[in-house]
Amino acid sequence: MESLSDTLWDVVICGTGLQQSLLALSLSRSGKKILHIDPKEYYGGPDAALSLEEAQRWQAEHASASATASSIFNSATILQSPEPANLPSRSYSLALSTQIIHTRSALLSQLVSSRAYRQIEFLSVGSFYVFKPSSDAQIPPTLSRIPSTREDVFSTTAIPARAKRSLMKFLKFVLDYDSESNAEVWRSHADEPLTTFLASQFSLDNELQAYVLALTMSLDQNVVTRDGLAVINRHLTSMGVFGPGFAAVYPKWGGLSEVAQVACRAGAVGGGIYILGTGIEKVVDQAEVDEPVEVVLSSGTTVKTTWLVLGTEDQPEAGAEQISRLVAVVTSPLASLFEVSVEAAPAPAVAVIAYPPGSVITKDGIASEQPVYVYAHSSDTGECPIGQSVLYFTTRTCPLAKALLEAALESLLTALESPQCLYQLYYQQSHGSTSIQSKGTLVHLPAPSLNLAFDDSTLESIHEAWKMVMDGKREDIDEEYMVFADREGEILAIKSKARVCTTHFISIPSDAA
Repeated sequence: MESLSDTLWDVVICGTGLQQSLLALSLSRSGKKILHIDPKEYYGGPDAALSLEEAQRWQAEHASASATASSIFNSATILQSPEPANLPSRSYSLALSTQIIHTRSALLSQLVSSRAYRQIEFLSVGSFYVFKPSSDAQIPPTLSRIPSTREDVFSTTAIPARAKRSLMKFLKFVLDYDSESNAEVWRSHADEPLTTFLASQFSLDNELQAYVLALTMSLDQNVVTRDGLAVINRHLTSMGVFGPGFAAVYPKWGGLSEVAQVACRAGAVGGGIYILGTGIEKVVDQAEVDEPVEVVLSSGTTVKTTWLVLGTEDQPEAGAEQISRLVAVVTSPLASLFEVSVEAAPAPAVAVIAYPPGSVITKDGIASEQPVYVYAHSSDTGECPIGQSVLYFTTRTCPLAKALLEAALESLLTALESPQCLYQLYYQQSHGSTSIQSKGTLVHLPAPSLNLAFDDSTLESIHEAWKMVMDGKREDIDEEYMVFADREGEILAIKSKARVCTTHFISIPSDAA
């Protein structure tokens, strides 16, 4: 076997984040020589799911109080309850960039057409809730479930009859919002805040507006009408695609980190070479455009490659959007959040809770100006032991972001009968570059999206990089992208490697693509 330095690689990919890993998946049947490396000792990069030990090391690396050119993550801190003193590290798998995936997402279609979906266990995302603070200190805050289907609206007793009619009118409108007649209604308001459009065109009061805004999954209170309608339409049209009662799924064992690992596994089966704990020390400038790129690895080995693909998770842009995250492990299964709300629906493993602006108040009495979202994950996700849950809080970064997220955690625990918090990890994340960049045969993929739901536009840069590597000048080459036939014996090999699933996971049909 040739050594790394003796091989002329077709492509070297650095980083095992979701985008780099999906690129490796797309190239896994190409017959090209692929070297896939990562300076980390684990897969997933900015999309990784970490054990507590890994999280401890990760926090030390990203503890700086300000975003620098070294990482899109900063200000990481850990707080652990003294009781119990020692949590079993490998019993936890805490996701750095938690996103749900709508059932109509192009990502799911590509996982099906590439046959990678067979190695992933998808769990349903259940109810969406709006947090309602209490004006009486003696009465705990509450969570109000959002009705998002016709049946939900008719059956709920939380909304008066007249308001139901207004909400039903809006839901009917948004399901067909891009038709010619409906587009005439909203296009003149496209760049106005969605709240203004809801009040003027549908007479929705503040409470109903809070329900609608929660479905946008936007961290911006002033999300514009154009963007808000598109996301709500995606949510409503995704409802029931793979079964009743849910519009989105979440991959078991760490979300997008699991997708990245499965994609890398496919790359390895296709002949790719994988090396963790090895990054790039230096890229030697090409003397000629057509010459291979010379890359010095951190191990000291020099390799040559036709294409070099890098991520940009270590290159935040000045003034880039920033969000703050708080991950909390609590001593309760939070069973009330994961109840089946529709007959014959699978038991959900994820619930979504939205805090409208003003509903979170710090200890100093300062109210939140932007929404806060919480993903509640049961132990069925494989991210914590049975009897516990993981809460993922997110809001836009501001000077009081950490205090606001801590206040949101405290108020949610009060609403959920005050379980104990065992562990907290706080950090900030910047957006970085937003589009693919290339110079010669050196390609930089964009930084991960900060959206709370997977953004299919992420896939465009992967497709573009694939065409570069494949020299995609043929008109019909796109027909080959992420479309693979079963390998002989592949299903048996997959079954032998797959984890045993004891939860209610979603079966995605093979014709979903």
